[in-house]
Amino acid sequence: MEHALTPFENKKIRKVWHNEEWYFAINDIIEILANTDAPRQYWTKVKRSVTTESQLQPFWSQLKVKAADGKSYNTDCTNAEGIFRIIMSVPSPKAEPLKLWLAEQGKRTLDETANPELLTERQIELYKAKGYSDEWIKERLQNIDTRKRLTDEWKARGVKEGQEYSILTAIIAKGSLGVTPSEHKEIKGLTKPSQNLRDHMTDLELIFTSLGEALTRREAITDDAQGFDENKTAAVKGGNMAGNARKMVEAESGKNVVSSENFLKNSTRAKELPTEE
Repeated sequence: MEHALTPFENKKIRKVWHNEEWYFAINDIIEILANTDAPRQYWTKVKRSVTTESQLQPFWSQLKVKAADGKSYNTDCTNAEGIFRIIMSVPSPKAEPLKLWLAEQGKRTLDETANPELLTERQIELYKAKGYSDEWIKERLQNIDTRKRLTDEWKARGVKEGQEYSILTAIIAKGSLGVTPSEHKEIKGLTKPSQNLRDHMTDLELIFTSLGEALTRREAITDDAQGFDENKTAAVKGGNMAGNARKMVEAESGKNVVSSENFLKNSTRAKELPTEE
């Protein structure tokens, strides 16, 4: 899950990438709109009012968002459409500037959707700013593309996002690298939920992760896998094939592919730079 900060006047609005779009921390929006030092309490009142007025499903979700202390907590977040609904419930002179700001955020997302090269360029800039090498960035971007192709395939074949994706991902990782993602994070000393395991992988770990996911996708297409159980079989096959290739490399080199090496240990700049300005 990608976290970021985005500016509005002199305030910072936290946001997180969820369901293929940005979700914004509602408390941050409320603080700006209502000009209050107690946005959480204010939002509690607004939430009660909105829930009473509408029989629709809540337009917000609880997502892990970084707080000022650097830790991630469950926080009510909503997308641009949800923020417009909040604006209608909170009379404020800040409403119009906030609407314009939201329009700018939406245009940026649309531009990146229409022209994926813009999104790729932004990702490259962020990784370079954090101190990653060009070679690593190349492998990471390839990994992102391979992962997206796989999840698109899963979605088209009836696999449910969330728990089913996580289970299949763990199966592929276990076959490809010999460890599950949670075990891998433990090896690397990554303890925070917000720390993205793949951003701390070595180039070889990324290569075999991508290989396992690419082979899983191929197996799902070849077998016309439908639903969770059939895609689970494809995940086992894909992961095991990648794992066999990894074992050959380890036998020839005499070194394990999976290691405790991670970006936090290699660069102090990781702690100094934000995910996005």
